[in-house]
Parts: sequence; C-alpha cells; structure tokens
Amino acid sequence: MLENPRKFEAGTDPFGRKWRAELRWIQNAISIRHADAVDVKWELTCDDGEVVEKVVALYHPDLLALSKKQGQPLTDSWCIRLAAEHVRALVSNWEDAEKTIVVPSPEQLEIYAGQALPARAGR
Repeated sequence: MLENPRKFEAGTDPFGRKWRAELRWIQNAISIRHADAVDVKWELTCDDGEVVEKVVALYHPDLLALSKKQGQPLTDSWCIRLAAEHVRALVSNWEDAEKTIVVPSPEQLEIYAGQALPARAGR
C-alpha cells in the first residue's frame, strides 16, 4: 500500500529509469470526453528529466461492481489509490507506454483493490 497515493516513486522501468508520479486531478470523464469513467490524471517525471502525462480511466460500471464485491465505498480516495497502483504497474512493465489514456481491466482493478488498501476485518 502506498503511504502517499498522490505523490510517489513509481519504481524502475524496464530500461532502468526511475519515475516519480504526481496526481494532477480526478474527475468524472463524462464532463470532458463523454465517457462513463472516472479519469485520474498523473504527471510522471523520469530521473533523466522526461515528463509524460497519463490519464487512468477507471470504467464506472467496473468500479461499481468492484465496490459492491469488496464492500468498499466508491470514493475519490479509493479511485486515486486504484489509479496509482495502475501507474506503478505501467511503469514497471512499460505496458501502454505510448498511450496517454490507459484503461485497466476489471481483473487488474481487483488486483489493485487488494494492494490499494489494507485488508479489513471481516472481509
């Protein structure tokens, strides 16, 4: 679990570079691109000075299903934590490196939900 999901080191990419991620914003994607998703925008800065932007688009129906399954309220902070885990995964495997908007699968979200928050008693 990330201690600060708004600003963190995203790890080392497959090329040995270290990245830092900083949250820029979170908003309902319907307002900006007419999509049923929650968009979480990140600025990634490489140790060599390169800067890239990534928008993690969390598909709203997937979030609702996962929220219900996990007994986790659908909150901004939970969405930020899920998106942060996806950013960490993207950096580590360089998947979708050429894309600005990236969409985690429902299976990935379920994995991230386990990483994003500590296990709750009774779950």
